[in-house]
Amino acid sequence: MRKFTLLVFIAGVLASISASGQQDPMFTKYFFNSLIYNPAVAGSAEHLTMNLIHRQQWVGLDGAPVTQSLSAHTPLKNDHIGLGVGLVNDKVGATGTFDLNTDYAYRFRLGKTFRLSVGLQASVTNWRSDFSDLSLEDNDDVAFSENINRWLPNFGAGLYLYNKQFYVGVGCPRMLEHDLREADKDATPVYAKTYRHYYTTAGAAFNLGSTDNLVFRPSILLKSTGALSSLRSDKTFRNFGSPTELDIDASFFIARSLWVGMAYRTALELSDSSNDSADIWAAFYFRNGLRIGAAYDLTLNKLNKANNGSFEVMLGYEFDIKIKRVASPRYF
Repeated sequence: MRKFTLLVFIAGVLASISASGQQDPMFTKYFFNSLIYNPAVAGSAEHLTMNLIHRQQWVGLDGAPVTQSLSAHTPLKNDHIGLGVGLVNDKVGATGTFDLNTDYAYRFRLGKTFRLSVGLQASVTNWRSDFSDLSLEDNDDVAFSENINRWLPNFGAGLYLYNKQFYVGVGCPRMLEHDLREADKDATPVYAKTYRHYYTTAGAAFNLGSTDNLVFRPSILLKSTGALSSLRSDKTFRNFGSPTELDIDASFFIARSLWVGMAYRTALELSDSSNDSADIWAAFYFRNGLRIGAAYDLTLNKLNKANNGSFEVMLGYEFDIKIKRVASPRYF
């Protein structure tokens, strides 16, 4: 029975590709690797920073998403320029993607404390599928008749406004939409397509007391694929798009070393909003710049009957000599 449920689930995931579901992987600790969503973040930490995340989604459900991301970015000696690079490997059932992103950001000073960063991204994605992993009721289903392995070049852009206590950003890491399987000459509809994903982030940090030994940091992330769909050149896909997803996070930074937080994820719709997950996470900063962390997501929707939640583990490093003397990492 579980195997049958799995196959139905995988088929649903694959079908959602043609319906413009959100195709980019999700992360509970998105602000530790926000370069993946917005190239304008490059250099904003004011020193070289690296972060590695492994995410196992819906533990106990065979074929569920498994994702790894590695990101690094730094400012140059020319204080206006930031550079970054990101790698993301994502596997969902019989399909998978591998992304290589390179990022450039140019930063302007606004007043005494704020900076506005304008970012550009060049990337390439390997999109692959192996439908031989599936057991199909209809072996003649043309949607699963041919495996796919394509390299898809792309580009993206973003804006990022920030200071030490506040940030807001918008990014679209992949602006080009690609047909993964083109229509036949007899006008058979396109089976699969990639779509633009739009990300909006915002956050702040508030000292709770006269010192920075206790800092409250709220943040949000909005993700959407349906925005601006009416402008697509292909009329068939103008009205397709998944609901906007909202991630709300509230965390406390304690004694400049321990970070603990809670988060909530939901899909926003005009008629009805659906619960996705409630999340808890923690991270610890060592005085030498090393950062480790973990997160757990409790599934709130109907999938909770078929899985044991999701988890992430994180490893990062801040290459800043100041951190070696005093454990005082940036809040963003």
